[in-house]
Amino acid sequence: MSEVALRTRDARRHWAAPGSRHDRVVRVSAVALPMGVGVLAAFLVMAPLTHGGDVSFVLDRNKVAMAHERLSAQAATYRGQDAKGQPFTIDAGSAVQHSQADPIVRLRQLAARLSLADGPATLRADRGRYDMTGERLAMDGPVQVDAPRGYLLNTRDATLDLKTRRVVSGGAATGTVPQGAFSGDRMTADLDTRDVRLDGHARLRIVPRHAR
Repeated sequence: MSEVALRTRDARRHWAAPGSRHDRVVRVSAVALPMGVGVLAAFLVMAPLTHGGDVSFVLDRNKVAMAHERLSAQAATYRGQDAKGQPFTIDAGSAVQHSQADPIVRLRQLAARLSLADGPATLRADRGRYDMTGERLAMDGPVQVDAPRGYLLNTRDATLDLKTRRVVSGGAATGTVPQGAFSGDRMTADLDTRDVRLDGHARLRIVPRHAR
């Protein structure tokens, strides 16, 4: 064996000898690596439980009022009944209730569905506030109402009384009814009876074949 090969062999033996730096690195790694794996596994298990984001679930309006701290939810659904015992639901892309003392739930991307005698009616808005005590839904911005028998109402900044099924608009309203198309500065609509009242510049364009 050449002198160079001997020196290389001796250097490798010294590098791997017991008590050498390499030997200490191996001993430390044998303990540290399993511990690191255990810590990582524990983090992966606990991460979903400590996540600070929103959650999704169905809420009963009588139980939501028990929240002691700020409650935030995604894809929330509120269920209840009106004065006649007819069910209604309010679906929202997100909902926030600040505290138990505040009965107002702030909603986004909301759709209220009411069960009427001849079919369901749906109200849609981008934003709104649900008063769980007064059972009123205040909708901000454009509001669209779809009701059975060809009723389509478009308005803005409207309030829905969930007990009486009455909608009151805070802005101009347009829509279609079986008789034709209408418009007005303000609107009050009873969804149960399909009674639509217009205030200010009220107009109705009657389509004869529909009127018959």
